[in-house]
Amino acid sequence: MRPNYVAVFVAALAYWLLGAVWYSVLFNKPWMALEHVTPEQMSGPNPITPYIIAFILNLVMAFVLAQLCAWRNANTAARGAALGILIWIGFVGPAAYTTYMFEMRPKQLFAINEFYVLVGLCLMGSILGAWTRKTAA
Repeated sequence: MRPNYVAVFVAALAYWLLGAVWYSVLFNKPWMALEHVTPEQMSGPNPITPYIIAFILNLVMAFVLAQLCAWRNANTAARGAALGILIWIGFVGPAAYTTYMFEMRPKQLFAINEFYVLVGLCLMGSILGAWTRKTAA
């Protein structure tokens, strides 16, 4: 099944915008403190490149999630969101927490970084689930 490319783009854009709000408005100061970075370090020699690469990677995530939504018949916002949450619970959260644990990184940093992914997958899944292509019978 071919994905709805407009929905994939919108889902990736929504995830990208969520990241902007998450890291610049909601958790900017605690994230910077936990990562031990300064505003000067954040505006390095080419501050735009990470945003472009992040959006491209968000497109990849949205495309794969769209495929999973199609395979699992997640054709509503609730089913798409549930699939995003399930992916986080089963794969992203445990893998990321294992890394944080062995690197002895703060749990607060895990919460900021990885709950962003949880909310983002839920958001993308809900968009992709709600915006599935309806085929003619």
